Amino acid sequence: MFNLKFSLFILGAQLVAAASCDIYASGGTPCVAAHSTTRALFSAYSGSLYQVKRKSDNGTTNIAPLSAGGVANATAQDSFCAGTTCVITTIFDQTSRSNHLTRAPAGGATPGAGPDSLAPADGAPVKLNGQKAYGVFISPGTGYRNDKTNGIATGDAAEGLYAIFDGTHYNGDCCFDYGNAEVSANDTGPGHMEAIYFGTARANAGAGSGPWVLADLEDGLYTSASSKGTTASNPTITERFVTAIVKGEPRNQWAIRGGNSQSGSLSTFYSGVRPNGYNPMKKEGAIILGIGGDNSDRAEGTFYEGVMTSGYPSDATENSVQANIVAAKYTAA
Repeated sequence: MFNLKFSLFILGAQLVAAASCDIYASGGTPCVAAHSTTRALFSAYSGSLYQVKRKSDNGTTNIAPLSAGGVANATAQDSFCAGTTCVITTIFDQTSRSNHLTRAPAGGATPGAGPDSLAPADGAPVKLNGQKAYGVFISPGTGYRNDKTNGIATGDAAEGLYAIFDGTHYNGDCCFDYGNAEVSANDTGPGHMEAIYFGTARANAGAGSGPWVLADLEDGLYTSASSKGTTASNPTITERFVTAIVKGEPRNQWAIRGGNSQSGSLSTFYSGVRPNGYNPMKKEGAIILGIGGDNSDRAEGTFYEGVMTSGYPSDATENSVQANIVAAKYTAA
């Protein structure tokens, strides 16, 4: 079990609460990418969270937390974008690896098309501990990507991913993903992705009518080792905010977990062997948000925060991260 050292640590002479990536590091599985437009994911992080661009003059500004480890400065965005509209151009990586997300280029699923659209900066207002912030509102045709990453798992290397999504914003198209994908923006075959999917696209589905937290492993959305059918342990999501987790490691082991981002603990929806044809994995190490690995861009959803780790996080580490998320007190604006 986790103890207090994973929840609190000393920064100078001040006792501060550990943020998500501090907790992962304490568990031996450090973040190699950390993206959020709502808050800092390291307790000491005070750099830029994201960049917005306004329509009136194409000016840009970076939005940082109100204080180190804090909630994004939504007032700065509102002031900069007053009287015009803004889009999110960049979601900065809060780790030192510069795995920033920018507008996704066309891919194999969208031949001849231009780059994807950018999300409206004010499309997903939210509050954290009563403070206003903005998520990333993904409509069909919108997507972010980084094909030249640093430190992201490749091949069959171990990794963990979590994201917080709006549990009420989804569709049944491909693919509202966050995670590991192909570096070419083309479908290069089974096992070349390991990403979190949220929505109602049906293949290997969960219980009920969805939406579900699934794993996009390329050429298939999975919730177990089966290639079809229903996994009763993977429930339909009914919460406004959902914590979604996918993780995998070399010994033919992977898992899906999830929970309510506002209260309670995580549940394990599946933990076991890979589907047939997916062991070993062939991950390529690009990062995607809101799209599939080949830039399939017909899906929709809302993203608030997410990370990718080096190594396979323990359930205990993830449980402590979930407690941190609950303490952030996400509420609708």
